[in-house]
Amino acid sequence: MNRALRHPMSATEQTSGIAARGHQPWIANQPYLLLSITALCWAGNAIVGRLAAGHIPPVTLSFLRWFFAFLLVLPFAWKHLAKDWPAIRGKLGLMIVLSITGIGAFNTLQYWALEHTQALNTLLLQSAAPLLVALWSLVILGIRLTAAQAFGVLLSLFGVLMILLRGDLTTLSNIAFNKGDLIFMVALIIFALYSVLTLKRPAIHGLSFLAFTFGCGAACLIPLEIWELSARPVMKLDVPNLLTLVYVAVFPSTLAYLCFNRGVALIGANRAAPFFHVVPVFGSIMAMIFLGELPQVFHFIGFALVLAGVFVASRKPAT
Repeated sequence: MNRALRHPMSATEQTSGIAARGHQPWIANQPYLLLSITALCWAGNAIVGRLAAGHIPPVTLSFLRWFFAFLLVLPFAWKHLAKDWPAIRGKLGLMIVLSITGIGAFNTLQYWALEHTQALNTLLLQSAAPLLVALWSLVILGIRLTAAQAFGVLLSLFGVLMILLRGDLTTLSNIAFNKGDLIFMVALIIFALYSVLTLKRPAIHGLSFLAFTFGCGAACLIPLEIWELSARPVMKLDVPNLLTLVYVAVFPSTLAYLCFNRGVALIGANRAAPFFHVVPVFGSIMAMIFLGELPQVFHFIGFALVLAGVFVASRKPAT
């Protein structure tokens, strides 16, 4: 129990780069709010990514997303990046792995998957993320899920299924998984690895971490981008595509990753992982707003179960 608590605490100290909490904005020490913002941004990313399928090739969308996000962060991160460079160089291998897994590979595979599968399937698969994080935490950090965390994950998973299957859990047997589902499952395994490895990142400022991983992740995609430009039609420079690039560069990239990394640093990967279940909940709410779907009883029941599960699983264990 105590061992599981030590990892998040040390990561918190490393990520902040500031010893005293009083020197940070109030929101920087609100992990549940930060992770909720992350979930909201990523829910929007799934919808935008699905709409972009067939209009922007997946590697192009991922590369431009991170390239523009890097340009957006760099002016604010430059002085921190210069100061933190010795620490980054000391764990350069790990930083490159984090860039490839959490930035380049995951998002490219996600956009590729959305060309071949429906939103319902990807939302269902995303509910497995907390279990994948728990597995990587056990393998890499030796951290086991507590009974409360395991119960919370299962409870929130049940809530997600309640929403996605419209209150009829028997429809689960009618879902056929395809190529896109398998691609997205690989993407989730990779992102779960990234989530756990962030706890081993060097003691650098959060903006330094974002700038390096964004820039390195985009750079790692250059060979794939060159191949895609020769193999698939080039993206049209029209208003919808440009608005898509602006959205994915600002919200699910810069804002979401800044909030996610800080949230994981504050409470640890296992306690943060249940917030993956909030993503499909927000996605369902967005569908009601933008697609005109009317809320029903199962929406409220499922949402209550998700929130209850997140609350149970993300609570700080008693010492």
